[in-house]
Parts: sequence; structure tokens; C-alpha cells
Amino acid sequence: MTAKDDENDGQVTEREVIQGEIDESAEETPAEEPVNPPVGAHRAPEEEDESPVSEDATATAAGAELGALRSELDERTHDLQRVTAEYANYRKRVDRDRGAAAEQTTGTVLTALLPVLDDIDRAREHGDLVGPFASVAEQLTAVTGKLGLVAFGEKGDAFDPNLHEAVAHQTSADVTEPTCVEVMRRGYSLGERLLRPAMVAVADPE
Repeated sequence: MTAKDDENDGQVTEREVIQGEIDESAEETPAEEPVNPPVGAHRAPEEEDESPVSEDATATAAGAELGALRSELDERTHDLQRVTAEYANYRKRVDRDRGAAAEQTTGTVLTALLPVLDDIDRAREHGDLVGPFASVAEQLTAVTGKLGLVAFGEKGDAFDPNLHEAVAHQTSADVTEPTCVEVMRRGYSLGERLLRPAMVAVADPE
């Protein structure tokens, strides 16, 4: 065997020794097992899906906000209804007061004209209502009628103490109840307002 062969044998033997040591070390060191979570194990809380909880919280907040909005809407609706009712009552009161004031003013003017109407009635009874005076009298009567003036008090009317002022009394077999048998002065009313009662003579049944 040559020196070169001896050198090769020495190198092989050294390699074999090193390889054997590596194999022994590998056998003594157990292989690391892969870390896999057991079946059915829960993930860490930070890894869990939090979307259902977030959706519930959002729905709860939206419901609370909707409830607050509905409550505020109901309150505003109640306030609007109250203000509307108060305004309607105010308008009615104003219209009623305006109508009463207008009627009172008209009544004052018509009351001042009643003596003129009495003169026209007396002229008509005596046959003096002729010519231009008759035309003026008719126009005045028409105007007062348009303003709402109503004359009452005719012979034969049943006596009403609310409408008639009795200035004379007598008895008669021709009546079955107190009756106006003579009208000295007609009465006038404006709507439901009595401007002046009729002055009459009353006959009571015998």
C-alpha cells in the first residue's frame, strides 16, 4: 500500500467518525412536533370575530336614537296641536268680538234713526206718505232692512213681555190669551239684540 492510499484511508476514517457523531446527536434530540391547536379549542379572545357584538351594539344605539326622535316628534306634534287650537280659539274670539262690535255700532246708528222711522209710520197711517217724501221713506226703510233692522209689533200678536211694553190693559171676549189689540209704536230688533220693545195695548180674556 502506498503512502497515498494510507492518506486516503485516514481521511475516510475521519469522515466516518464525524458522520457517526452527527447521527448520534440527531437520534438523541427529539424532533419538534408541529404546534397545532386541539380540535374544538377556542381561539384567543383577541382573535375572535367581534362583528356580531358590534352589530348588536349598533342596533341598540340606533333603537335608542329612534326612540328619542319619536319622543321629540310626539312632543313637537303636541305643541303644534296646542298652538293651532289656541290660534283657532283666538281667531274665533276675535271674529266674535269684531262681529259684536260691528253689531253694536250698527245698533247705535239704527237706534238713532228709530224716531225717523216712527214719523214715517205715522205719515203712512195718515196717508201723508206721498210724492218725493214717499220715495225717500222707502229708500230709508230698504237701507235699514239691509243693515239687519227688523220691525215687529202688529195688531193681533200674542203678548210677549220680552218684546212688548204694555201701556194699557183691557178685557175682551174675542181673545183666548193676552193679545196686542193696539200698537202705539212698533218695536225693532237687530239680529238677536232687542233695540226697542213695541208699545202696545193688551187685551186679556174675560
